[in-house]
Amino acid sequence: MTFATLAVPANYPYVLLAVSAFPWLNIYQAVTVGRARKAAGIPYPEAYADRTVAAASADAMRFNCAQRAHQNTLESVPQVIFTTLLAGLKYPIFSASMGALWVFGRILYTQGYATGDPAKRNRGFFQSIASIVLAGAATWTAIDMTCALL
Repeated sequence: MTFATLAVPANYPYVLLAVSAFPWLNIYQAVTVGRARKAAGIPYPEAYADRTVAAASADAMRFNCAQRAHQNTLESVPQVIFTTLLAGLKYPIFSASMGALWVFGRILYTQGYATGDPAKRNRGFFQSIASIVLAGAATWTAIDMTCALL
């Protein structure tokens, strides 16, 4: 078995810097959820306020929305980390920029959603575009690297 050498571009630290913002996003969202939980009086280990409680309490609705914003991020962050790191092997500045844009979009998404009005989550809509673009760039990077072996 032979092994391929993986060359990391000189600008790759920008990719690492962008990805290092992801845990800070998680911390920000966790604090947002914690504050909303306290304001709503939702005890642990309840993940969400019951639908009837949320309908009767604006604080409970804000908690549910903040919790959903955080959960939605946790559902997508592994994919975004992977695609940012992979695409960064070929397009480091572009990938770092898309990763940073994704984080910024998730912040706006969280701020909007945590108001208790789910429609306000759309303020950060461009994070979805960044995620799709990163998936495409990662796929292209993998294809390009594979073709180089042929």
